[in-house]
Amino acid sequence: MSYKIVVDSCCELPDELKKDPRFEIVPLGIEVGDWRIQDDETFNQAEFLRRVAECPECPRSSCPSPDRYKQSFDCDAEHIYVVTLSANLSGSHNSAVLGKNLYEEKHHDKKIHVVDSKSASGGEAQIALKAMELEEKGLAFEEIVQQLEAFRDEMNTYFVLNNLETLRKNGRLTGVKALVASTLNIKPVMGATEEGTIIQLGQAIGLKKALQKMADIVARETANPQKKCLMITHCNNLAKAESVRDMILAKAKFAEARILDTAGISSMYANDGGIIIAV
Repeated sequence: MSYKIVVDSCCELPDELKKDPRFEIVPLGIEVGDWRIQDDETFNQAEFLRRVAECPECPRSSCPSPDRYKQSFDCDAEHIYVVTLSANLSGSHNSAVLGKNLYEEKHHDKKIHVVDSKSASGGEAQIALKAMELEEKGLAFEEIVQQLEAFRDEMNTYFVLNNLETLRKNGRLTGVKALVASTLNIKPVMGATEEGTIIQLGQAIGLKKALQKMADIVARETANPQKKCLMITHCNNLAKAESVRDMILAKAKFAEARILDTAGISSMYANDGGIIIAV
């Protein structure tokens, strides 16, 4: 069976898959003051971070329309898997579901499943890569859907950011009751609930110690790491991402470790220097 994997642009696909015909990235919109762009292949992280630093207003995002998702289903593939940002963080998931419903009103020639990643960034990438792996094994669509949902439910997301202001001002920290004072250089270690909302797991003084604490948590909490891929995404902070990878691999042996740079939406929320882990 032919297949296609559709992801929104918060998904950090490896470079070799960005132009793979089996994948399509549906872009979200980004606004920094008067500057408006699509989070697509033209995204320039350096320019974006400069504009964010210079703009007094908080950057904002806009999700794709249902019709844009509907367009992505108009293809030759018989099986389509859609992976979106957590429904608790973005309207992208709802748009994808509406797009699927609109498409199926007039078309009955393919099977479509929309996955709420309950994560973001590398978490979406993990699910997309799993969908590809299962399809390449030749499994039935219904079996793949079941395994994808189970894979998603077992996955954990962790992150440490230099700056939480974008998440806070955009209302993405509603599940966090109290945040430590940034003036004390205390960095929280964050994670996600089973529902895909953000929680605080711990804290440390300074970025270096917070990353060490996150690495310890990842190594301790990951079951059967030898069967899993360690996915690390970073916003303009490759050296720290490599350091975190090395700290984790010193404590737990993973089947694979990938480091990817953030595109637009992930860069907006991670801010300069942020590190995100999905496993």
